[in-house]
Amino acid sequence: MNLEKVIFAFFIVLALTLNFGFFIGDIDDPVHHNVYELYAAIVVSVIATVLKFGDRTHIGAVLLATSLVADLQLIIAAVVWALVERIGDTGMTPHTMAAIVSLSGGAVLANITSVVLLVTETVMVRR
Repeated sequence: MNLEKVIFAFFIVLALTLNFGFFIGDIDDPVHHNVYELYAAIVVSVIATVLKFGDRTHIGAVLLATSLVADLQLIIAAVVWALVERIGDTGMTPHTMAAIVSLSGGAVLANITSVVLLVTETVMVRR
């Protein structure tokens, strides 16, 4: 068993599960979406992105692209949340929460693509 590949897969799957955990729930209810889970999803997603930099294959480039998309959407979601909490006069509204969760949903799709590519690559290596 290759420890490097285990760590690589661990962070890819953890990025997906944390992101999904934040995403699930009523889209406009801030009670169902924990800000710390969003930040954990960002940190793990960035770690997964850094781990993908060494792969020079075509599938490695696609994995990196999906990870960058997820990072971008999660970071934008966190920036929106921070701006609403710090600068906004009305605080968190259902409309704003829905926008944050929607951005997270896009990141979930990018992370699912990453996991599917990882599983596909693993199956192809076994043959």
